[in-house]
Amino acid sequence: MTTVTNNIRLAEMVPTRAILSLSEDVANGLMQAPRSLPAKYFYDEKGSWLFDQICDSPEYYPTRAENMLLAKVAGDIINEQQPHCIVELGSGTARKTRHLFDACSKAGFSPTYIPIDVCDEILIACKNALEKEYEWLEVKPIVGDYTGGLGNLPRHSQCNLVVFLGGTIGNFSEHEARKFLAELRATMTEKDTLLIGADRIKPPEVLHAAYNDDAGVTAAFNLNVLEVLNRELEATFDLNGFEHYAYFNPIQSRIEMHLVSMRNQSISLGSLQKEIAFIEGDHILTEISRKFTRMELENLLVEAGFEVTKHYESEGDKFSLLLGRPV
Repeated sequence: MTTVTNNIRLAEMVPTRAILSLSEDVANGLMQAPRSLPAKYFYDEKGSWLFDQICDSPEYYPTRAENMLLAKVAGDIINEQQPHCIVELGSGTARKTRHLFDACSKAGFSPTYIPIDVCDEILIACKNALEKEYEWLEVKPIVGDYTGGLGNLPRHSQCNLVVFLGGTIGNFSEHEARKFLAELRATMTEKDTLLIGADRIKPPEVLHAAYNDDAGVTAAFNLNVLEVLNRELEATFDLNGFEHYAYFNPIQSRIEMHLVSMRNQSISLGSLQKEIAFIEGDHILTEISRKFTRMELENLLVEAGFEVTKHYESEGDKFSLLLGRPV
């Protein structure tokens, strides 16, 4: 299937299993205890741009660490892999992926780029910007939710470099991460390579600051999911009635982001004809971000059916980039 938006044709990635609707996710997560919402609902147009601002905040080290590391090793990756196609899951604005394109320009390679994201507007902006910056680059955006299965993941008949950056693997639970990577492995051949970025364990105070920036951009990003519910489900969330709360859980080695109700309140979900009662202190888990040791990362890829061919580490082991080949 394809859709045409602003005269740009967006292909749609057909899911291989049922994807729960927002209404179903609300019924399963928000109306049950403990309350939670999938993090994918952050990324409407506003949320996507807010996340881009988070990446520029002084406290948010992951983007800078990954960006610097990728700038350093992109040439090695491109020269060694020589991909015919670069497929990126959760591409966003492709701000870091540009290092791979720069390396392609220097090496004289011209792969096709297939960014996959859930937000039409971001994909369109990405295509327009990249094709102006790189005259040789053909961008074929695909709108889709990769959690709906990867069986229809597009790829070139020859060498594909599948890119999964930003530490997004940390947003999965341990079981979900293994299952996701094993499913990805099943779509790849021995000619293909996975490039994955992951955040490393570090002092709790550094982690806390990264998800509680002084400018409040992360708080706005977190609260924006309530705006999504208001818009899509005719809900009545008062954003002033909730506060952003993020902390490091050392037992599970992960950041947890919550929205905490600051008073007793009742929320109407108009399109669902439901009401949700919150008492002061009730919270909604909106995201986890797991942090890894070097060994945990390598074992994760091996258990999913990959051989780790390269493990690049940033200065101070703040961040990792791994290359994995299917075995």
